[in-house]
Amino acid sequence: MKNYKYLGLFLISLGFVSCDVDNELEEIVEETVVYSVANSGSADFSKFVAIGASFSGGVVDGTVFLAGQQNSFPKMMANQMVAMGGGDFNQPLVNDNIGGLTFGGQVISEPRLYFNGAGPVRLNATPTTEVTSKVSGSFNNFGIPGAKSFHMVAPGYGSVPGVIAGTANPYFARMSSSETATVLGDAMAQAPTFFSISEIGGNDVLSFATSGGSGTVQTTNVNPATYGSNDITSPAVFASVMNGMVTALTSTGAKGVIVTVPSIVNLPFFTTVPHNPVPMDAATAGAVNGGYAGYNGGMQQAFAALAGTGLFTQEELDRRTISFAAGQNAVVIIDEDLTDLGAIDSAFAAIPKFRQATPDDFLLLTSSGFIGTIVGGNPQLINGVTVPLGDQWVLTPEEKAAIQTATDSYNASIISIASANNLAVADLNVILNAAASTGIRFDAFNLTTSFVSGGLVSLDGIHLTTRGYGLMANKILEAIDNQYGSNFVASNNVNKAAELAVVYSQSFR
Repeated sequence: MKNYKYLGLFLISLGFVSCDVDNELEEIVEETVVYSVANSGSADFSKFVAIGASFSGGVVDGTVFLAGQQNSFPKMMANQMVAMGGGDFNQPLVNDNIGGLTFGGQVISEPRLYFNGAGPVRLNATPTTEVTSKVSGSFNNFGIPGAKSFHMVAPGYGSVPGVIAGTANPYFARMSSSETATVLGDAMAQAPTFFSISEIGGNDVLSFATSGGSGTVQTTNVNPATYGSNDITSPAVFASVMNGMVTALTSTGAKGVIVTVPSIVNLPFFTTVPHNPVPMDAATAGAVNGGYAGYNGGMQQAFAALAGTGLFTQEELDRRTISFAAGQNAVVIIDEDLTDLGAIDSAFAAIPKFRQATPDDFLLLTSSGFIGTIVGGNPQLINGVTVPLGDQWVLTPEEKAAIQTATDSYNASIISIASANNLAVADLNVILNAAASTGIRFDAFNLTTSFVSGGLVSLDGIHLTTRGYGLMANKILEAIDNQYGSNFVASNNVNKAAELAVVYSQSFR
């Protein structure tokens, strides 16, 4: 996640200045819920192992830090499993509440974000968790931030030298049993009696999304070794990996729960910045329109020449015509999916693929610190206005559709595989859909996906707050109850479950 250099100005315009955000890291007092009649049903919670990515690892505010790990949803679940025979739940804890990582003393991952009264900014501190100083032990939490589905079974994903080479993950490298270990192999070595698989598949589309669609949508290519870092994973690869993981984990009789992949359309990283954030008066709008007169004229000429071919329609001409007016204006973007006029007629090869954004586009949260900045000290060159935004700042409808198609396919595989193996399913996708539309009541709070003020999603716009993870833990426990007959959230236990989750989330509202 990039630093939000100019985000404060943007947030002021949205009215977030007075939000109730508590940045203090209060001491977390762990407590075990005592049930009047604890019943594990047909499940055995004596050795609970969690496998996943950032959510499982407790990422909050853009990084892993100590209090976030102590409040990870698997840890909350494990605390409640104690009353039903659950054992210790060990995590590869980092050193501090600063967050971030170093490698050989050099910072490779930034500290956590905090709210400074105007917007999220990075903590002014240096990380102290060194990747090359491996932590050892019998771990229960294999939540590996940044991991894609196929990374879970990739030998060497925990190699310390591989971190610098870009072939390994620094979080897994800190805890891996060997340089050639796999995440699944190390998890299996713990002999779990119960497991959770959560948000596997999220990163398979997320890097494509956060890069503005700067990757390839892999559909038929089933060799992940050939993928770029921002590619969307083939649904066939995802299904194969998920099926293999479940087959291995259940081979010794373990039971478990799988969590679906949430749609990115609910995450404030993609929904906060409006398509029309540019204010103008009439004089400025007129001057900018004058600058686009040549471009608009060229479009008209191309339309006149190509209209009879059916290759350049009136609808596309209207989309590509740039026009500013007094008031709020849409930014200008480069849209690679527009018709390549030069390929039709070389006479129009110089016409670029410009258009103004619409409500159907997602401007990434990071674009808020870029839109309106000056290029090269020239006040006439303004990013998003006279200089169109590049692909890395915007998700177009076509790119959003590719992400949604892959997500839907991943979730169909999750539900099918879980059903075939009699596993519980917690539908995080449905939960976030509800939070985005009407909000979800949790204890005394109505959690929504609004940026900063919603209470569900943390300051990075992607990962949950600890209160959000508390909600997630309760929903997963409810799914376990429904599948295996346990009573985590039944009768008198529901209030205690919610109360515990809120205790764990007080510091990070």
